[in-house]
Amino acid sequence: MKAFPQFETKRLVLRQLNLDDAADVFDYFARDEVTQFYDLATFTEQRQAEELIQQWNNRYMRSEGIRWGITLRGEDRVIGTCGFHSWSQEHNKIEVGYELTPEYWQQGIMSEALKAVIAYGFEHMKLNRIEAHIDPDNISSRKLLQKVGLTEEGTLRDYYFEKNQYVDAVVFSILRREYIPE
Repeated sequence: MKAFPQFETKRLVLRQLNLDDAADVFDYFARDEVTQFYDLATFTEQRQAEELIQQWNNRYMRSEGIRWGITLRGEDRVIGTCGFHSWSQEHNKIEVGYELTPEYWQQGIMSEALKAVIAYGFEHMKLNRIEAHIDPDNISSRKLLQKVGLTEEGTLRDYYFEKNQYVDAVVFSILRREYIPE
């Protein structure tokens, strides 16, 4: 990967995050409803958002993944992020993750962003498999993944240790041969 890819959809701009975005990222990660199914505790300091942005950018620099900030076209305020991590280049597979500030839930924002990210993964990164791991109780995430074309594969029992407990993960995936460009 060279220059960080930026692209636009009908309503969104997906771009690289920078430390100036930390206040926006902190704003929604400081909310329990955002972190309920996330592998991070609710943020209490803006420094945590700065560290997370740096972690995501470092992952990109090491060719281990990529995370885009989601902004509305014409505005430069980050309302969420989405992108790839756990990249297995040997097997041409990657995991997708995302979050969005609650004011924009149920408006099709994340499905629009994920469709663009999935397209980027198959068309530019030459991936064969994109997968997502979600909490079984996260019904909204389940519906989102199905809407953008991922198929539920099954449950990994006690797969993660998060917030002092073991939690299951439901695995969803889409394969290159299933991907239909829009």
